[in-house]
Amino acid sequence: MNNQESNTIEIDVLSLLKTIWRKKFFILVTAVLGAGLAFVYSSFLVTPQYDSTTRIYVVSQNVEAGAGLTNQDLQAGSYLVKDYKEIILSQDVLTQVATELNLNENLKEKVSVSIPVDTRIVSISVRDADPNEAARIANSLRTFAAQKIVEVTKVSDVTTLEEAVPAEEPTTPNTKRNIILGLLAGGILATVLVLVMEVLDDRVKRPQDIEEVMGLTLLGVVPDSKKLK
Repeated sequence: MNNQESNTIEIDVLSLLKTIWRKKFFILVTAVLGAGLAFVYSSFLVTPQYDSTTRIYVVSQNVEAGAGLTNQDLQAGSYLVKDYKEIILSQDVLTQVATELNLNENLKEKVSVSIPVDTRIVSISVRDADPNEAARIANSLRTFAAQKIVEVTKVSDVTTLEEAVPAEEPTTPNTKRNIILGLLAGGILATVLVLVMEVLDDRVKRPQDIEEVMGLTLLGVVPDSKKLK
């Protein structure tokens, strides 16, 4: 029983807090260093990427005839949204876009399609390092995709709600967010390092440590003669 007690590491929370306070400058410097590394990474090592989005509205035959948009239309449209996405990302449509714009890259990796629930509005987004190129690809993709949707699903029409325009700010990287994350990561890493080193440090620092480690009663303390001068 005594052996088990002697092998137990007692953690003095107050002592750990004091250690953190003593090492606050080290923690602060490490946090600032983390923020600096995040800034350098975001500003100089990563190529900014820009998103450009165009939106279309798929018109059913009932709406075209003036019957209005019914719940049945919405329910039927919900089954078609996945079809629209697959049509937009089909090899036929992407090949037409690549041919028109004279592109040799894989467009599918740059394109994302989103469709809000219970709507026939389709958002087509393109990400590229050049904001003008992203907008150009998105608008071309919208044109060929609209033609293909009408051809395959036999809907009445596909109307352009919004043309893609070049983005003014990059989507990635988010420099401010990365700096904050770098600051937090650096501070947390330094704090954990300080705490681990303090817990694993078995040196005698206080008179109480002798009693706790050796199980002996402390009779007296000899002062450091250098500190008395």
